[in-house]
Amino acid sequence: MPKVTEEHRVARRAQIVAAARTCVAEEGFHKTTMADVIQTSGLSAGAVYGYFKSKEDIVEAIAEEALSSVDELFANVLVTDDPLSPLLVLERVLNHIVSVAERPGGDVTRIALQAWAESLRNPAVKTIAEGKYRMLRGRFAEVARRAQADGTIDADVDPEHVAQVLFGFVPGFILQRLLIGDISAGTYTAGLRALLRN
Repeated sequence: MPKVTEEHRVARRAQIVAAARTCVAEEGFHKTTMADVIQTSGLSAGAVYGYFKSKEDIVEAIAEEALSSVDELFANVLVTDDPLSPLLVLERVLNHIVSVAERPGGDVTRIALQAWAESLRNPAVKTIAEGKYRMLRGRFAEVARRAQADGTIDADVDPEHVAQVLFGFVPGFILQRLLIGDISAGTYTAGLRALLRN
């Protein structure tokens, strides 16, 4: 029997995640079944279940894929020794989210919105979403700490509180982008800057 390489495993897993992303983006989280994912992937049921035991496992993989790219963006932002403006970082994050959403294979922001709704009724999805979003909020807290260190924001403010607010802008942006469509990272942060001047 031929030996399966690690490259082959990674490619198969990515194929399944891409199929699931397509299904969920088109049909919604609740309607998508493992059978849909199997059919869209073009693989056998055994192959798909060999990588993912349930739909929740696939949702976690989709979230991991999307958020790991945002985490990489934060890592690049935090490398610099230059002063960090939390609003500029927020704008970069929003632009990155749009670029990831526009990749082929299904808009991950649609999937995120559906996962938020699903998390209200499904404890497994809630656990996944909570962990991923806490990680993202933690990255905003790092930005706030850096901004405090360089004097961009007041030192007496709790960076976790700043992170709560910065993170809160992300779902608002995604929701308006999906439902209304007349929004960009630039217009969103420009409006926020105008509010903060008052």
